[in-house]
Amino acid sequence: VCKHCARAGCLENCPTGAIMRTEFGSVYVQQDICNGCGYCVSGCPFGVIDRNPEDGRAWKCTLCYDRQKEGLEPACAKACPTDSIQFGDIDELKQRARKRVEALHEKGIKEAYLYGPDAASQPGTGGLNAFFLLVDKPEVYNLPPDPEVPTIRGNQSWKAAGVAAIGVAAAALLSAWIGRGAED
Repeated sequence: VCKHCARAGCLENCPTGAIMRTEFGSVYVQQDICNGCGYCVSGCPFGVIDRNPEDGRAWKCTLCYDRQKEGLEPACAKACPTDSIQFGDIDELKQRARKRVEALHEKGIKEAYLYGPDAASQPGTGGLNAFFLLVDKPEVYNLPPDPEVPTIRGNQSWKAAGVAAIGVAAAALLSAWIGRGAED
């Protein structure tokens, strides 16, 4: 399930602009713009984005962007029989979730906490717009304990170092070649 990170690595890594943040705050892949390069896949610390085996284009949960544009809630929230999946104003959801954690603490479930509600609790992603109430370590729920957004900018610094190394090698070869020509 996409977490719609406040700092979305998939969005940061996308070189074509195919991944955007919608007016609702969700992260959305525009299929008509995606070129299938896969940079977004490596940018997601949760392993959520996948590529279509037919054409290589990225795909993930859209948070029912089409339904939201019509004023409807996402299908998962509408269909959830236990109301475990809720949709609405993010600040209101966080407030409601914090009250739920307090209620669980009062019932003796001291392990309960929110996973990813803000940048303070998850600096590597800037917080999640799809956060979770957990009662155990994140790994138990197949979530990374400290997710961090890898960015293409980091990859570009290695590319720059590689280009610089090639430049130095070319200069050395040119110098040797010129020096050899002077000896003849």
